[in-house]
Amino acid sequence: MTTPAATAIHASPGQLAWRRLRANRAAIAGMVFLALIGAACFAAPLLPLDPGIQNLARGATTPSAANWLGTDTLGRDLLARLLYGGRISLLVGIAATLVSLLIGTAYGALAGYAGGRVDRLLMRLVDILYAMPFTVFVIVLIVAFGQSLLLLFIAIGAVEWLTMARIVRGQVLFIKQQTYVTAARVLGFSRRRILLRHILPNIIGPVVVYTTLTVPRVILLESFLSFLGLGVQPPASTWGSLIRDGAEAMETFPWLLIFPALALSITLFALNFVGDGLRDALDPRYQSD
Repeated sequence: MTTPAATAIHASPGQLAWRRLRANRAAIAGMVFLALIGAACFAAPLLPLDPGIQNLARGATTPSAANWLGTDTLGRDLLARLLYGGRISLLVGIAATLVSLLIGTAYGALAGYAGGRVDRLLMRLVDILYAMPFTVFVIVLIVAFGQSLLLLFIAIGAVEWLTMARIVRGQVLFIKQQTYVTAARVLGFSRRRILLRHILPNIIGPVVVYTTLTVPRVILLESFLSFLGLGVQPPASTWGSLIRDGAEAMETFPWLLIFPALALSITLFALNFVGDGLRDALDPRYQSD
């Protein structure tokens, strides 16, 4: 008869991590919510909803059977605007995070593996950039080069890679001192092969965890920029711009603020729950569980 302990011994690290993740109810609930909100937002064009149809005579109305979340001051369906706005907010969060992931991983791996003067020079540059106010830097980029969705991806990703670079550098500095890396170096393997086959695969855990925690930061930053009027421009909308519009009419039409704020808040909570769950599941201290 196979005991749970024997099963754990023969399980791979990935299987053990998945078991720990499944045991985290908050993380699973977050994943389910993200799957549902993501599916609803990206399937919005398939639904009989149009965020651009206006009815000035109707104006703002409370939630009803015809308009589940009510309408805004121009008579547009708020549910449609929320789903279409969520498409942009989630897309910005994912795309800008991927930009920061690529830059931060490459930069941190180069600094950590090269060491010496190269490491010191590269990390001093990171320290200088850290001293700059990130939000102001993004605003300057947008004002200087114009407002577009592509520039928003690049601008946000260009300021979110610094912490990723530090995390990757620290992991590379630790792993390159391990015995198997030393053995590969003695066997004459090239630096590129050692970095790509022996070091980078072993830092996937921390990188994945920090990536999931970066997405909510990026979405929040995009929402802040849209709230200031520096994000996606009308007639397109994001959760941030919907919150801005709702804040202007909150005393008269509170639902215009409540529903976008709830969508953004719950999504950020879900992303953080998933990130925390992945951190606990992939933490090496739990490998013996």
